[in-house]
Amino acid sequence: MARKDEEFVKEIPKKAENFSEWYTSVILKTELADYSPVRGCMVIRPYGYALWEGVQEGLNRRFKATGHMNAYFPLFIPESFLKKEAEHVEGFAPQVALVTRGGGEELTEPLVVRPTSEAIICSMYAKWIHSYRDLPVLINQWANVVRWEKSTRLFLRTMEFLWQEGHTAHRTREEAEEETMRMLMVYKDFVENDLAIPVLTGRKTEKEKFAGAEMTYAIEALMPDGQALQAGTSHFLGQNFAKAFDIKFLDSDNTEKNVWQTSWGVSTRILGALIMTHGDDRGLALPPKIAPVQVVIVPIVYKEKEAVIEKAKALRDLLEKDYRVRLDDRDEYTPGWKYNEWEMRGVPLRLEVGLKDIEKGQVVMVPRDGSGKVFVPEAEIAETARRMLDNLQAGCLKKAKDYLDSHIFEASTLPELKATLQEKKGFIKTMWCGSLECELKVKEETGATSRCISLDEHRQGPCVTCGKPSTDTIFFARAY
Repeated sequence: MARKDEEFVKEIPKKAENFSEWYTSVILKTELADYSPVRGCMVIRPYGYALWEGVQEGLNRRFKATGHMNAYFPLFIPESFLKKEAEHVEGFAPQVALVTRGGGEELTEPLVVRPTSEAIICSMYAKWIHSYRDLPVLINQWANVVRWEKSTRLFLRTMEFLWQEGHTAHRTREEAEEETMRMLMVYKDFVENDLAIPVLTGRKTEKEKFAGAEMTYAIEALMPDGQALQAGTSHFLGQNFAKAFDIKFLDSDNTEKNVWQTSWGVSTRILGALIMTHGDDRGLALPPKIAPVQVVIVPIVYKEKEAVIEKAKALRDLLEKDYRVRLDDRDEYTPGWKYNEWEMRGVPLRLEVGLKDIEKGQVVMVPRDGSGKVFVPEAEIAETARRMLDNLQAGCLKKAKDYLDSHIFEASTLPELKATLQEKKGFIKTMWCGSLECELKVKEETGATSRCISLDEHRQGPCVTCGKPSTDTIFFARAY
């Protein structure tokens, strides 16, 4: 049994040789998720859901610190609601699932299974908001959504997925624009500091923005196969939905006005980014801040079992005050099998303790980064664990940041951009005049799409496609 299991945990393709198979294999073998009987859907298993709970915890803490509250809105939306904002319905029409029968009868009006919740939430805001004293409204919901995708992939693109969607209403345009940027920076802070995934921030083009928004901003990550992944979006909706749903308030000057709105979201696709960014040939490699298990303790038991287990439990009691700790005292598996198992699951730090270690007053600490075993005196265990976990978190971010920085290339002409993408993988930074024609030309000739317009870099130069004077620095990449 043990030998079979040891072979099982090694059955992961090499990441560099077959990235796609590696990705799927890691998800299945670490029991993050599995395929559902329903095409395009997935079952998130407990270990994978624990990662999602870490995302919820990290974002909820930040949302509440900025004044937001959680609520919940219905899964079903009257079809007429979705049709109120023309650009919005046009953008989502190909992905909408409809319920036409219920209780054995035809419905008088079909119900949309929510692809996003602007319509249903705006209908409620129209009921709740009457005066400037009711503003701002700062609400977030954690929910599932359904989009009828043709091509799906675990975590990255499924027909049903989990996410959070924030929806806010404000008194002035300036307040709503400030909220849009605030939440973009909240996402950047969480993804970089908790998930250790460096990102570019920028504004989406008119073609790539959210349907119904005035402006969309995004954080864009780069995966190890050189493809970009949109990791989160923040939308300035302006008054488009407010006018469509008649969301008005009486201002202090006694005039009736439409509110200004935002929406913003991060989904379970961020877990796909986490897996791809940090995983290796041994499986997952999780940054400590998001790891469901930060420290695993493996007792080495050959004789004097009771004494070894007692010491292992004492170590657990010591460390679980500050960390998420698992004691693996299962008798049916060998220590070697457990080492492979917990490495594959990406646990950042392993502690080993046996009879000889007890006699020497030490434990063995093994970081997941492959830097090797460290023998630590008992008195220094807590401090050494803290230092190692901090170093592992910083190391994950540095490695990913070095990769991102070394895979941003520049091009000044379309032939140069095309040649660069043929030879290298990553982001191409260039200038763009702002025309849809030039944006589409890049996609047609290279397969790359515009990812975001830089918020930080302002310069002048010729458009990569037409050569006209341009002021927008833009990033193109092939993307998920």
